Amino acid sequence: MAALNENTEIPLPPVPDVNPKMPWIQLGEFESASSKTPPPQAYSPHMTGGAGMLALASARALLEHGLSGLALFDLPSAIEKGKNKIQALRTDFPLSKIITQACDVTDEKGMIAATQTAKEQLGGDLNILCCFAGMVGCVPSAEQSVDHWRKIIDVNTTGCWIAAQAVGRLAAEWTRYGIYVNTISPGYMDTVLNHGDDLASWRRIWAERNPMRRMGSPEELTGPVVLLCSDIGGSYVNGADIVVDGGGLVF
Repeated sequence: MAALNENTEIPLPPVPDVNPKMPWIQLGEFESASSKTPPPQAYSPHMTGGAGMLALASARALLEHGLSGLALFDLPSAIEKGKNKIQALRTDFPLSKIITQACDVTDEKGMIAATQTAKEQLGGDLNILCCFAGMVGCVPSAEQSVDHWRKIIDVNTTGCWIAAQAVGRLAAEWTRYGIYVNTISPGYMDTVLNHGDDLASWRRIWAERNPMRRMGSPEELTGPVVLLCSDIGGSYVNGADIVVDGGGLVF
């Protein structure tokens, strides 16, 4: 492959020309997305934090729309904890290849190796990356330790960067290669990260300060995920942030 420089002229990717029965989704026709019918196209999303509640809910939604392959990246302990739900996906969608890769998103060499292994197991191109890996720190800012703060940044921010570099390149100028970069900003979601008696008072505050007077469910995040991963619905969405917070941002 010839080396490229900043003056190299590269044609823009063509506008998608498809006519699916659901005009906003082309991961597979909706009628063909059952577990008994082979998905019509080869899509192989990679999900960091793949054994978590948000990732698994989104994985199921994508599989329901005809996903043919899926790699779930997470810590070994998280994969072990989520093994029953992962097996449920394999049972419900036997014609889609679902694999797990134990890795740490803060480990650059480990992510590169895990991505290469996943590509070999799934076959084809790595065309979708969803970064769900994250951690929280529900303590007053004055009591937050520097070490814990650095760990949050390392996992939530640097981890996304490392994963993106392992799969492709993360920058607006790479749009000409057909790479789109978007984010989804969820509000307080009802996941294991926000469970526990010590967070009961915080959960009440989060609910009371939201116009809908509740936290969000993982399934309520799946619509934007499917949209952004689709050929048509997401084909002209780039550099966007979709807020899914029940209106919390306006309060």
